[in-house]
Amino acid sequence: GLFLAMHYTADTSLAFSSVAHICRDVNNGWLLRNLHANGASFFFICIYLHIGRGLYYGSYLYKETWNIGVILLFLVMATAFVGYVLPWGQMSFWGATVITNLLSAAPYVGTDLVQWIWGGFSVDNATLTRFFTFHFILPFIIAAASMIHLLFLHQTGSSNPTGLNSNLDK
Repeated sequence: GLFLAMHYTADTSLAFSSVAHICRDVNNGWLLRNLHANGASFFFICIYLHIGRGLYYGSYLYKETWNIGVILLFLVMATAFVGYVLPWGQMSFWGATVITNLLSAAPYVGTDLVQWIWGGFSVDNATLTRFFTFHFILPFIIAAASMIHLLFLHQTGSSNPTGLNSNLDK
């Protein structure tokens, strides 16, 4: 991600061409971009397997650990969404428009919330800049939340197929 950020330009008139520049002109830029995008998809596969395992073994009974895991899921989804917008193609633009407009359904504050996220009255340069910033900052927040998730897991012990307590040595 950091190597991609060195060559990316978060401006509506330059974002798409900066992604094309990364893929065409930067040494192995095409590889970095594809690893970044497909790595995110693989990460989601791992997350879904982790959730399935947690449901199967009843990990949801450990409320604090489970709730922080749910927060982590939403943070990762937000990071993936804002990253999807960054290439600023047609799919990115309209994806940002449609998904952010879903927030306008929130009573009383929905329209104001959408305009605040957009930084104006439509998806534009301010939106792209904000999304680039969020895409950079959210992984650090995810890392901190993961540490908290592991801290709670360390306290409660891990669920396992045998149903035995994994914290006997504490």
